[in-house]
Amino acid sequence: MVADSVAARYRGFAEMEARGVSPTYEEWALGVGGDEEVAALIGTLPRAKQQANLVFASARAAGAPLADYERFRTWLVPHWRRVRAIITVRSTQTNEAGRCAVLLPALDAIDGPLALLEVGASAGLCLYPDRYSYRYDTPAGAVAIDPTNGPSPVLARCRTTATTLPARVPEVVWRAGIDLHPLDPSRGDDLAWLEALVWPEHGERRERLRSAASLVAAEPRPADIVPGDLVAELDTLAAAAPKGATLVVFHSSVLVYLDPGRRSAFVDIVRSLRGARWLSNEGEGVFPDIARKLPEPAAGRTVLAVDGEPIAFTGPHGQSYEPIEADPGERVHRPHVD
Repeated sequence: MVADSVAARYRGFAEMEARGVSPTYEEWALGVGGDEEVAALIGTLPRAKQQANLVFASARAAGAPLADYERFRTWLVPHWRRVRAIITVRSTQTNEAGRCAVLLPALDAIDGPLALLEVGASAGLCLYPDRYSYRYDTPAGAVAIDPTNGPSPVLARCRTTATTLPARVPEVVWRAGIDLHPLDPSRGDDLAWLEALVWPEHGERRERLRSAASLVAAEPRPADIVPGDLVAELDTLAAAAPKGATLVVFHSSVLVYLDPGRRSAFVDIVRSLRGARWLSNEGEGVFPDIARKLPEPAAGRTVLAVDGEPIAFTGPHGQSYEPIEADPGERVHRPHVD
């Protein structure tokens, strides 16, 4: 039955994704997992719209109380039509600028200047790694990295076991992105939706989102975010990157939403882009060829790979970076084969 399938997936979300990360979402997801009526309501949605992140964010956007499951359920059932309307027009477009902290070591090892192209760019907040400040907490102490013009109002914190970290932010000369429904960080309703996608207890992430949105909205030359399918638009947008810059195509927790055939088509296009580098930051199950090269299971972490080679386990929101090799820079710096 559909309700049984929904219940099982919500229990899995509670145990594998929310546990230890968001007590509220863990409780809500476990509640749905044992609630036939609510699971049946969610089961009336298209399969792609049944995900817990989208349902919970939509409920919060509609006014759901941040309370225990029983109070949440008491609110949700009579307000389901309003929640469903938001689910229908919105999608999970988490735009976590903190993920730039786990991308930075890989970007630092690629010859610049860089032309960045993000697929699944949302509001484009991850296209500005050169505009943010970073604080890496290492076993040897904290390491600070700031933009060339001084500390940024946007701060990304990251725990790491890395013994070598970048000394500076990259030089970025061009930035662009693709998204089915690009968001505008200067629009109040779009920013409100991005805030709803931040999990309830993550106040630091919410503040960073607001700071990054303000920074990007004030950019005199903002990134060009093209509306459309990432497979269909990639070739054309990549061709617009300036000569003399290294094109870096990257994505974080995006390809999971494509079916395996579309993922393969995307990889084929990326590999056909002469001189381009490919940074993938996805869950372990997204690319089986990458997963087979891992020394251990990701266990809830995402996997950062460069040109199909895994270099680090990362926190889903950029909160941690664990190199798979002692010096991942050597692997990232490997000559690209067209």
